[in-house]
Amino acid sequence: MTMQDKRVRAPVLGASIDVVGWDNALSRISTWAAARESRYVCICNVHSVVTAGQDAAFGRIVESADMATPDGAPVAKMLRILGFPDQQRINGPDLMWKYCEQAALRGESIYLYGGLSTTLELLQQRLKAAFPGLLIAGAYSPPFRSATAEEDEADVARINSAGAGTIWVSLGCPKQEQWMAAHRGRVKGVMIGVGAAFDYHAGTIKRAPKWMQNAGLEWLHRLCSEPRRLWKRYLVTNTIFIAKAMRQLLRC
Repeated sequence: MTMQDKRVRAPVLGASIDVVGWDNALSRISTWAAARESRYVCICNVHSVVTAGQDAAFGRIVESADMATPDGAPVAKMLRILGFPDQQRINGPDLMWKYCEQAALRGESIYLYGGLSTTLELLQQRLKAAFPGLLIAGAYSPPFRSATAEEDEADVARINSAGAGTIWVSLGCPKQEQWMAAHRGRVKGVMIGVGAAFDYHAGTIKRAPKWMQNAGLEWLHRLCSEPRRLWKRYLVTNTIFIAKAMRQLLRC
């Protein structure tokens, strides 16, 4: 193992977040996928980090992840302040897009799990148009209720028989992280929880313009788009994050 491949993590409000660049993140996933290793990747934004500190069970899921990337500009900024000046934001939508581009060139198949059936149809069309060589081994929209034991067994069998190296999971936080953790050791592939990435790439939800993404204001765009559903997550959670981040930095 080279120093570049060695895993380095740092605590952000108590959550262990990987210090990782784009090339290394993509390389790790592709290596695991090639071997069909059962692993999971958490994409950690402000909401995830705050939830990890408030919910011990969720905190253990993030801690046990094979990789927990710093999504959200404040999380990446915290890592930069903590001594990792080159840390970038490794977010779900871009990670999925970049990986699919590379998978298409390798002839590697992917699996899509989550989202509405209509979203999955649009998503597959968009991905195939962008990456003609991409192999989509399967796509499934599970019910919003909890699956029965029989349904869960069928899901696992369906995913494993598809033979994909990566399974992109869009169930929302914390449900997708809970699902991935519960299925490590059962699903033969790398599970990556990407939240709203399916909707962004399918075009059912408009993503913030690049200038807002680069300025760390993507959360504000989402809040303005869905204020009733997201006001508590962003306004309350962001306030908690700022307070706890200041407390952590004052202790350093």
